[in-house]
This record gives sequence, C-alpha cells and structure tokens, in this order.
Amino acid sequence: MDIESVAKALKELGHTTRLAIYKTVVKAGYQGIAVGQIQEKLGVPNSTLSHHISSLVSANLITQRREGRTLYCVAEYKSLEGVISYLQDECCIDEQP
Repeated sequence: MDIESVAKALKELGHTTRLAIYKTVVKAGYQGIAVGQIQEKLGVPNSTLSHHISSLVSANLITQRREGRTLYCVAEYKSLEGVISYLQDECCIDEQP
C-alpha cells in the first residue's frame, strides 16, 4: 500500500463512530452484515450511518453488496492487512545494536 492510501484509511478510522462501524463489519466476517443490523447494534441514525459508511467505502476499507432490498457491508480484509503491514514492514529497521 502507498502512504496516501494508508493515511486515508487511518484518517477514516480515526473517528469513533466509523471505528465502531468498521469493527462491527470486521466481526461479521466474510459474509458481511446488513446495514440495518449495524444501525440496530450501534444506535446510529440512518443518515449519519450512511455518511460514515460512505467514508469507509471511499477509503477501500469496506465494500457493499445488495441482495434484494438489503444492503450488506463487507470488510476488505486485504486493505486492513495492507495498513497493518505498512505500519509493521520496517519495524526496528533503524535500531542500533
């Protein structure tokens, strides 16, 4: 991942509501979770939830899929791994013996 992508992901996760949404989506696993279920679990108003989900989608942290009338959010685990790897890749590289 490049530094701009990592910075955007961290920026979006730096908001408490978005972080709570993301954690809920990650916990749901690969099948994802319906937006309505996120709203029920977190008690976030629908318009606010939609705004925060859009921010997470734009940072490539989650994707959405529609099944009939239900919209699901699915974590992009590769992006999460990319952010973590970016932060860990050069761990202790400048450490002096």
